[in-house]
Amino acid sequence: MKKILLVTVMFFGFVTNAQSVDEILSTYYENIGGVENLKKITGVKMTASVNQQGMEIPLEIYQLSDGKQMTIINFQGKEIKQGVFDGETLWGHNFMTMKAEKSDAEATENMKLNMNDFPDSFIDYKKKGYKVEFLGKETIDGAETFKIKLTKEPVTVDGKKEDDVSYYFFDTENYVPIAIQTEIKSGQAKGMISQVIMSDYQEVDGLYFPFSMTQGIKGQPGGQPITITKIELSPKVDAAAFLFPEEKK
Repeated sequence: MKKILLVTVMFFGFVTNAQSVDEILSTYYENIGGVENLKKITGVKMTASVNQQGMEIPLEIYQLSDGKQMTIINFQGKEIKQGVFDGETLWGHNFMTMKAEKSDAEATENMKLNMNDFPDSFIDYKKKGYKVEFLGKETIDGAETFKIKLTKEPVTVDGKKEDDVSYYFFDTENYVPIAIQTEIKSGQAKGMISQVIMSDYQEVDGLYFPFSMTQGIKGQPGGQPITITKIELSPKVDAAAFLFPEEKK
């Protein structure tokens, strides 16, 4: 009898958890404009500025439905491209030499894994083979949130496969994400938790997007505030803008 009761409790616990996740995501999509409307857009262009030690630096951020993406930094009259991906090659300008440099094979292959995540990683997450778990409630910057764990396809770090895990925090009042936390896998900050705080959701052509974001390390002061001034949906972008510029001989 005890065994049957235990199995029953475990089963209903699993069902409740699954329903909670899907209900949260369903309300989220309903509140920001609907899944079907999100799926219709072919890209997003964000005009923004980042505050770097008191200096406002203009940015243009592109994300397209076919996986192409790039960030254009306008600094001291120079156009610097970072995180440029054309679907096959990942590259960016070296800040010191101003020359375009390709990323290594490992970073490029990891980038390819994200090609089916536009405009949102949670859309059709089951078809993608992702795992989503509801971990309860947690307070972030004074706001009560639903904490959701997203596990995607494993990434390669220093030749080894590692789980690609992020934690999303959905505001319990409006059901929109106000924070994302991810463990840093490599570099000097390896092992630390990167954190993006999002706020100031505004309507753009019937859909809602955060217009303020701060990127930093969890538990550490500071961070880089990014203020978005304009968002364009399904922008027309020349595919050549994403291509790696081969040096002329």
